[in-house]
Amino acid sequence: MHEVLARHVEAGALPGMVTLVCRRGQVFVDTIGSTAIGGDEPMRPDTLFRITSMTKPVTAVATMMLVEECVLRLDDPVERLLPELADRPVLTRPDGPLDDTVPAERPITVRDLLTFTSGYGLVLPTDGGEPPIMRAAADLELAFGPPTPRTPHDPDEWLRRLGSLPLACQPGGSWLYDVGSQVLGVLLARATGQPLDVFLRERIFHPLGMRDTGFTVPGDDVDRLPPAYGVDDATGALVVADDPADSVWARPPAFPSGGSGLVSTAEDLLQLGLMMLEGGRCGSERVLSRPTVEAMTTDQLTPAQKAGTGFLPGWWDAMGWGLGLAVVTARVSGPSTPGRFGWDGGWGTSWWVDPAEDLVGVLLTQRQAFPQLSPTYLDFWTSVYQAIDD
Repeated sequence: MHEVLARHVEAGALPGMVTLVCRRGQVFVDTIGSTAIGGDEPMRPDTLFRITSMTKPVTAVATMMLVEECVLRLDDPVERLLPELADRPVLTRPDGPLDDTVPAERPITVRDLLTFTSGYGLVLPTDGGEPPIMRAAADLELAFGPPTPRTPHDPDEWLRRLGSLPLACQPGGSWLYDVGSQVLGVLLARATGQPLDVFLRERIFHPLGMRDTGFTVPGDDVDRLPPAYGVDDATGALVVADDPADSVWARPPAFPSGGSGLVSTAEDLLQLGLMMLEGGRCGSERVLSRPTVEAMTTDQLTPAQKAGTGFLPGWWDAMGWGLGLAVVTARVSGPSTPGRFGWDGGWGTSWWVDPAEDLVGVLLTQRQAFPQLSPTYLDFWTSVYQAIDD
């Protein structure tokens, strides 16, 4: 695995990475390359990474904790705590004009937010160009999708602006990526009376020993945060998109995003994976019940909800979506063990748990890329499963 992945660094595809594989209690951590292009600071096991959309499973765990405590119920309307989302009109088609709407057939529920079927989410471009709903979201600075920049609005203002938009589809109608987790972050804060960062720290990060995970990198740890790189469309060269010297993660966000806001380390993400692998327990800490973990990691979508989402071609042939994370449904390659669950991040990060193999895998890089199409991502997971020898 080291040799295969080192080739990507040597070829200049990215400056470095940290990988972790845990199988049957044996943990293997590898660091490759440096923290910056042309730099001599080596990657370390405790290097901090922007995990972006890997925040979503954390938010889902927090939501299900409140469901277990009967603070929230899966099929209750969220408008009790989020009145801004009550009685929203629905576009007659997701890429249609904003004034061509019909009434919602029912309210949005907690389950809808977890399964990304609330009617809010990314509507991908069509032959007609960028859909009006996405242009409107950008004008409102709602920060749908991209890991940076962050929205400048606090949670209440962000939700007010979101609530001014129509739904792209009926609640429960279709899977639309991303926004459900952001709304859940606001819901959790209102349900608990605590800011999202405080709730996650007290109820998940501290009990699991995830001491380096949060929405902000403290000043004395900024040296552990490498630059994040995007790709210049014209030249294909890597360019700095978030500099540690002036990183948006070096200061508290106005909106702690439950969809993409966290930084973390390989060790911290291992603890989250082991908790899920052990049916909700990590050592002496019980975070969730085993039945809840099983529900989270079971495909919750119907064929109709998967159809027409515009996601990767063929994605749903072997994938489903549980309560806040992806679930493998069919064996179409070595890594695609049915029941394997997890998710990836837009800065080239990946976190998956495989109960059948008693395995947790973590890949952390700082290059912006669609993970499932990245050669580094594909080679990492191929190598993880190639290494199984029993």
